[in-house]
Amino acid sequence: MDPIATFRCICMQFPGVEEMPHFEKTSFRLKKKIFATLDQKNLKATVKLSLKEQDLFCLIDKSKVYPVPNKWGKQGWTNVEINELEEEILTDLLTTAFNQLASK
Repeated sequence: MDPIATFRCICMQFPGVEEMPHFEKTSFRLKKKIFATLDQKNLKATVKLSLKEQDLFCLIDKSKVYPVPNKWGKQGWTNVEINELEEEILTDLLTTAFNQLASK
């Protein structure tokens, strides 16, 4: 499966998730709140994590999982090179982002 289809499939398996446009990207939302965006053109995603989770996932490989530069990264938004990660790691990242939002 290609990385875009894999990403979309993982996101849509969570209950209540909606896929919607977000500027030039696609967003995945729960109750109108974004937990992930997908930049199909660049095979990059952005997920919302806690700062602790962000630190842990960035340990995998800082060239594949890294904070968004600027204040967004300091709020937990994390860039993910989706074509560079195994599906299992991508699933863990998205599950963590979804669960953080769902628990609120």
